[in-house]
Amino acid sequence: LAPNFGAKMAETEVKQSNAENTAYDRNDLPELLPIYYKRLFPYGPYYKWLSYGGVEKSYFHNREFSFTLKDDIYIRYQSFADQSEMEKEIQRVMPYKIDIGAVFSHKPKDHKTVKPGAFQALEKELVFDIDMTDYDDVRNCCSGADICEKCWPLMVIAIKIVDRALRDDFGFAHRLWVYSGRRGVHCWVCDEGTRKLSQTARTAIAEYLSVVKGGESQTKKVTIREPMHPALKAGFEIMSRHVKHYLFEQQDILGTEERLKKVLQLFPDQGLREILQEDAEKGGDSGDIWKRWLTTVEKEKGRDNMKKYPYPLHEVVFQYCYPRLDVNVSKGVNHLLKSPFCVHPKTGRVCVPIDVEDVDNFDPFAVPTISTLCKEIDEYQEQPGKENETQPGTKRKVQDYQKTSLRKSVEVFNRFVKGLAVMWRGKMIENSDQRGDF
Repeated sequence: LAPNFGAKMAETEVKQSNAENTAYDRNDLPELLPIYYKRLFPYGPYYKWLSYGGVEKSYFHNREFSFTLKDDIYIRYQSFADQSEMEKEIQRVMPYKIDIGAVFSHKPKDHKTVKPGAFQALEKELVFDIDMTDYDDVRNCCSGADICEKCWPLMVIAIKIVDRALRDDFGFAHRLWVYSGRRGVHCWVCDEGTRKLSQTARTAIAEYLSVVKGGESQTKKVTIREPMHPALKAGFEIMSRHVKHYLFEQQDILGTEERLKKVLQLFPDQGLREILQEDAEKGGDSGDIWKRWLTTVEKEKGRDNMKKYPYPLHEVVFQYCYPRLDVNVSKGVNHLLKSPFCVHPKTGRVCVPIDVEDVDNFDPFAVPTISTLCKEIDEYQEQPGKENETQPGTKRKVQDYQKTSLRKSVEVFNRFVKGLAVMWRGKMIENSDQRGDF
């Protein structure tokens, strides 16, 4: 057994995301960023997104950006008149990180000239930040900034559950999911009405999506009452599809005495806990024990304490799998969040959009690093006849991002921006009608 176990451990270590990726050296950033920002950053669709089609002329002017430069120099209240000015400034300062903030009452770069109290954050996308470190108490494979293929399904589950709720329960149509470049995901909800939400409304939505509650000192973090809310039922249905593979095979949550003890602590009813302990001692893997538990819980439904906690096994699944949001990121209109398409300086990976329809196949370890992308451009250029190649069926030159593994990510982003265009075209027609521009 020992040699095989060692081989499995080695395989896991190879797939694990460490602070430094083997193909990427952080010291190369000063040389790589100029190439990336000059040739690969998708300024066109990025500007279309954040200006929302220019329906409101001051919308982009009044948007705050912040830059983190080399040696962690942080600059807030950056703003730009148009795409050209933004491009020139990004290429001049070469930020290691870009954050996007609110749309203010005045241009953020002029905030010091505005009377105190007059400079106000007016609008911003509703954003969500889900970070793998918040699941450390239920991960058996990694902790801290590390992720691997055994715990990444937590992010897949989180995207599916939160996206369903935003779409079906709130009716939000324009949702952009983005990989954070290291250990988590972000969501930008961009509907017009959503951008105008108050802090109270944002907090209410984030709380609606928060089920796992309590700090490190609290063992049991989920309690589900009767009747179960429809949103929780929908979430459980999504998690159920991942239970066998994720909870029982990848995390093996009942596979050792220590792990079993940890799960048993989530059952407040001592009588039930003792029966489930006996079930577990009959042997088998995590899946076998869980099947026996399902039968036992069904039999024990009539117990008085079971009426107080009618969903004991559901609560285990929720505690181990349900999305864990950073509510503070969502509730503040003035909270900045890392921009799509910036490069994570520790991993070198690009913060790429995620295709929700294909989220099961999203592989964070296949996301290109800035080193890989710059190498791909060079290799493409070296091929005979590629220098002035045009896109099929057009006279337009092949764009640099199309020569690299960033192509699919930009296409996902372009589709999202095209979806937004339907919204802002409708708004422009509405504005035109109100002005009488027939």
